[in-house]
Amino acid sequence: MAGTHPRNGQTGARRVRAAVAAACAALVLASCGSTKDNVASGGEGGGDGKVGVILPLLTSPFWQSYNDYVPKTAKSEGVDALKTVNSNSDPSQQITDINNQLNQGVKGLVVAPLDSAAISAGLDQAERKGVPVVAVDVAPDKGKVAMVVRANNVAYGEKACEYLGRQITSGKVVQIMGDLASVNGRERSEAFRSCVKEKYPKLKVLEIPAKWESDTAAAKLDTLLNANPDIKGIYMQAGGVYLAPTLQTLKSKNMLKTAGSKGHIFIVSNDGIPQEYDAIRKGQIDATVSQPADLYAKYGMYYIKAAMEGKKFEPGPTDHNSEIVKLPSGNLEDQLPAPLVTKENVDDPELWGNTVK
Repeated sequence: MAGTHPRNGQTGARRVRAAVAAACAALVLASCGSTKDNVASGGEGGGDGKVGVILPLLTSPFWQSYNDYVPKTAKSEGVDALKTVNSNSDPSQQITDINNQLNQGVKGLVVAPLDSAAISAGLDQAERKGVPVVAVDVAPDKGKVAMVVRANNVAYGEKACEYLGRQITSGKVVQIMGDLASVNGRERSEAFRSCVKEKYPKLKVLEIPAKWESDTAAAKLDTLLNANPDIKGIYMQAGGVYLAPTLQTLKSKNMLKTAGSKGHIFIVSNDGIPQEYDAIRKGQIDATVSQPADLYAKYGMYYIKAAMEGKKFEPGPTDHNSEIVKLPSGNLEDQLPAPLVTKENVDDPELWGNTVK
């Protein structure tokens, strides 16, 4: 997803902003206004001190796996990480979690933002206190971070599009989208949509906004299939939350056919969790673009330690098969590789050995 929520449209965005503002106002902390302390963000602790790690949710196998990797990679990278905090899919709670960690005196934060815009309130608080932040999986729209650690989400949508386009010459394909309040959801959705339009114009894209919610995906997919029983392909933007409900919905309609059989609906996913690999082996789905949960944890810890030591990075290739790019926000992002896993390579750890296992 990894995945990761104001609700629909402008009303949802206003609701989240109001909730975030309320969370800030309720805390006895430095003001949530625009006045900043004269403190640089990072480098003052010489790399020492406690580090807070904030998760977006723990209902997805992807985030469960990331959570398991955090203490191991913290130890290997020499980071004194506190026990992880789960924001339970609530953007306003995530701001409260950040402020609580800052009040505990952490010297660094590794955060997986739920909402690309709302997270700026927490980032501003951290910057006032001179505490560097590394964002994992989701890039903030605004606010300063030392580094964003995430795979190329545009490539997720493009790889999914190209895979389905090679299998299906014409007809309807469904895009089960993530939360469009998250840059991940926006980038995957737009990349898939644009790729289909440019390269496979005979495909018609039907979209399901599912907000990283399995129940929402199941209900909307059921309704869509009732009206469009001739669906030929499905792109799930987060296998961790959409795989089970998608397979269950197809099965309930007698539309779950194994790969190679008549009536098989081609399915490509994102995440790279064991359940997806099993589904590929069984012929239930055809491919997944795999996210490296262990590398998210590893480089989250690597970059927060570097930030606490005052180290700086520049755009360009890294020594770990990735590329650091400069985002429109001015922040840097280490774009980690995310391979396409199919039946041909699902059992080849050389191709996807850094993903969730």
